[in-house]
Amino acid sequence: MSDTVTPGQDPSSALEATYRHVAATRMQGLPFVNHALAVEAVGFAPWEGRWLGVMVTPWFINLVLAPLDPAAWHPLRLGAKRRYAFAAGEYEFIGAIEPGVGEFQICSLFSPVLEFDDQATARFVAEHARAALLDAANRQGHGVDLPRPGPIARAEQTLDEPMSRRDLLRGRFLPDADADRR
Repeated sequence: MSDTVTPGQDPSSALEATYRHVAATRMQGLPFVNHALAVEAVGFAPWEGRWLGVMVTPWFINLVLAPLDPAAWHPLRLGAKRRYAFAAGEYEFIGAIEPGVGEFQICSLFSPVLEFDDQATARFVAEHARAALLDAANRQGHGVDLPRPGPIARAEQTLDEPMSRRDLLRGRFLPDADADRR
């Protein structure tokens, strides 16, 4: 593995080498590792002076930001958080550092990844997640029809409302049974 990625250099190869090493060492024998998946850097390309891509590993799928233009890069200490505005909305990234890569930032999409049956599916999801991030049509509340809250969400909404003993005994704290049929 190389020492670190220099700003401007595509981090894909270094990230893949680093996470292959992690898979072979730190992740060996852990129950949340999906052996149907491999380490793969997906879709790394410039975005607002940073590299943006998705890392697929047998234990996570994460968005990754890495240095491209030193003037646009704002380092985060390990574990610190920062929100970035994308066309689809704001997303929180966490500072990370790995030998062979240096510093970068991650936003978890899936962890663990046990629901993925194969690498092709994980790659497909990674590619589409990255594309969706850059599409304003995916911004919540901007022309997107959101589903109505389900019965649990409706029940949670009523928990803060005052309730009489009569309402409690009659089960009025439960969601309206007719609401699901509307």
